[in-house]
Amino acid sequence: MTVPMSVSLMPAAPVADVVELAVLAEELGLARCWVYDEGLVTRDVYIALTAIAAQTKRIPLGPGITNPFVRHPGATAATIATLDEFSGGRAFVGLGAGGGLTLDPLAIKRSRPLTAVSDMVTCLRRLFAGERVDHEGHAFSFQNAKLDYARPDIEIILAGRGPKMMALGGDVADGFNLSYIHKDLLGSHARSLRRFSGDRPFRITYSTMIALTDEEYEAARAQLTFRLVDSPSEVKDLIGMTPGDVASVRAALAEGGPRAAARHINPDWVSAFVISGTAAECAAELHTLMDTNDIDEFQLPVLDIEGAAAFIERSAEMFRP
Repeated sequence: MTVPMSVSLMPAAPVADVVELAVLAEELGLARCWVYDEGLVTRDVYIALTAIAAQTKRIPLGPGITNPFVRHPGATAATIATLDEFSGGRAFVGLGAGGGLTLDPLAIKRSRPLTAVSDMVTCLRRLFAGERVDHEGHAFSFQNAKLDYARPDIEIILAGRGPKMMALGGDVADGFNLSYIHKDLLGSHARSLRRFSGDRPFRITYSTMIALTDEEYEAARAQLTFRLVDSPSEVKDLIGMTPGDVASVRAALAEGGPRAAARHINPDWVSAFVISGTAAECAAELHTLMDTNDIDEFQLPVLDIEGAAAFIERSAEMFRP
């Protein structure tokens, strides 16, 4: 493949079905396997990852994206270290502030998310290194905590849409996942991350939906619902999303979820975030975006189990020379 492609699997189906897709991703030579952590919306992310680890041999795997609020970061550290041990050193951790789709059903309010993510990265690094950790924070605390079985260099990848989270990612993480970014802003975001990370190795991943059919386009429209309401004001201003639009989407999300809220997403907004058109057009646009903006990896979101194998194979083919 001219550009490494990874797969991000939504465990919204029985775990055995999700495992089959991960095995296919490995057979196709994909760069890594992410699994969504969406709380009550899906099956458990770590049970899914463990099942994948048991049936694969080479592909790196990890949560994409977990957060500091649903689970205590100490529990996350122990789980990732155990997954890494079980998989033969293949685990990584994707980390962000958490969105409404995950946190709202659990009645969890994000408090100072940037600080919580920063503190989590620091504590994970120290625990993975085998250090004793004492930490008193607003989101979580540690008292004389220690892991003695972790690999010190487990990869930590941050994700987010705001400039402060990107600055943090460039400063403290091993990489950053730019997910559903307005395409006009992708280049400036990537350049900022390179500037923040300096000369050290740093992997930038770009993720968005590829829509070749009307059905895939509508699925992408639904996925933009909770992402746009959580986006920075700069993005909302750029597309003309008003506070009234945000309120309408939030209300529809609470009542019926992303599919119900999709009717409030202006079709004109979709093309700014999603790759759509014919297979040739999508392939050309993706290659241009990746090459022009110095992106290291494309992450393919796989949200529906039905037809997913063919979708993954079709997308992988688009990335071949």
